Amino acid sequence: MIFLKSDEEIELLRISNQIVAKTLAEIAKVIAPGVTTAQLDRIAEEFIRDNGAVPGFKGYGGFPGSICTSVNEQIVHGIPSDKVVLQDGDIISVDCGAYINGFHGDSAYTFCVGEVKPEIRDLLRTTKESLYKGIEMAQEGKRLGDVGNAIQTYCESRAYSVVREMIGHGVGRDLHEAPEVPNYGRKGNGPMLKSGMTIAIEPMINLGTRHLVIEKDGWTTRTLDRKPSAHFEHSVAIRKGKADILSSFEYIEQVTGTI
Repeated sequence: MIFLKSDEEIELLRISNQIVAKTLAEIAKVIAPGVTTAQLDRIAEEFIRDNGAVPGFKGYGGFPGSICTSVNEQIVHGIPSDKVVLQDGDIISVDCGAYINGFHGDSAYTFCVGEVKPEIRDLLRTTKESLYKGIEMAQEGKRLGDVGNAIQTYCESRAYSVVREMIGHGVGRDLHEAPEVPNYGRKGNGPMLKSGMTIAIEPMINLGTRHLVIEKDGWTTRTLDRKPSAHFEHSVAIRKGKADILSSFEYIEQVTGTI
């Protein structure tokens, strides 16, 4: 069942998503060669709790961390660890959730660590741009296939591949609600988008093959060919006309100096 949210509920969702956005900015301040993903996790949990929320991911389905930290060929669901030390030239996707006032926030951003190869920076840029292409289609009267098609055509036209098994989702009182939000699809297909729907759109785009492997830990998902993968995510509310983006990358970009 797809739950439509009232204006009041959407504003509560905005609060939780803004905490996520600011948490990601706190992480952006410390990402550098030599930092462990466990350090990032501790910073995130402390900031989320200091702002009156609880980490939405911690304990979810047994996940041990407050954030997902996916490095290089890891697509999603990387587990923070003291053994994972960021190196110059790495990329790291940080997916973060916060729960407050009965609603979940959910957003992700892929960061560069030090000097990253131009071809990998291009992958990140295209993935981030594809997120906004999808959001442009996320409006009342469109269909979910329009969102996925916009992401897919944009990325595939640049010779990148779209992960199929991992997708976006509805977000609200539960972290994962209906509907499923694929990053591929056909125009005019899928459920109709209605004002009051709240969804997390999160393209996961690979430099090489779209195929993936789940590691022995049962969580970490990586590319089959071990080429890099990028991941960006916003939570949005469907409206008549332009979608209302509830999360934000502005705080991150103030830290990194990039747009």
